[in-house]
Amino acid sequence: MQTINTREPHHDIDPIYINRWSPRAFSDKPVEDDKLNAVFEAARWAPSAANWQPWHFIVAKTEEDRKRFLGFINDSNVEWCQRAPVITLIISKKVRNEEGDLNPFHAFDTGTAWGYLTLEAARQGLITHGMGGFSKQDARKELGIPDDYDIQAVFVMGYHNPDAPLSAHNAKREIPSGRKTLDEIVHEGSFEHK
Repeated sequence: MQTINTREPHHDIDPIYINRWSPRAFSDKPVEDDKLNAVFEAARWAPSAANWQPWHFIVAKTEEDRKRFLGFINDSNVEWCQRAPVITLIISKKVRNEEGDLNPFHAFDTGTAWGYLTLEAARQGLITHGMGGFSKQDARKELGIPDDYDIQAVFVMGYHNPDAPLSAHNAKREIPSGRKTLDEIVHEGSFEHK
C-alpha cells in the first residue's frame, strides 16, 4: 500500500507543512536517540505565555513501558499503534507558580509545542500520530500524574511502513487529509460564521 500525497497549498509555504501527515502504518524499527532528542528539542523552543513552558512529555520506549501505555489506549487505536516504537503522553501544568495561580494558556502553549514536535519529526524522517482515544483517568493513575497537570493527548512516533498490516477500515483512512480553505478559517475585522 503506497501512499500518494495529493495535497496542494494555495500559497507558497515550505513543503514540510503539506508533507507532514498522520499515518497509521508504522514500522517497528526503533527511533534513534539523536532523532528522538531532536524532536523534543524542537518542542522545547515553542513560544509560551510569560515563558512558563507548561508542556511535559512522558515517553514509553521499552517493551514494558509501551505495554503499560497501550493499557490505557482505546482498543481501536491499539490495533494500529502497537507497532510504533515510541508512545508519548502529553501533559500540561495548569498552575504557573507555587501559590497555585492558574495558567489560562497551558493547553494552547502545549499544543504549540506539539506542533513544533511534529514538524521536527517530519524533518527527521519520522511520522507522528496524535490521538484522543484513550482513558485520561487510567493514564493519570498508571503514570502517577498529579492533579495540577492536565492530560492533553497521546501520540505515537516512528518510521512509516506503507506495507504494515492495517484493518480494512484503517487502510481506507491511510491517506493525507485535506484542509479547509483560508476563506473558511480566516475572518477579517470580526467573526462571521460561514
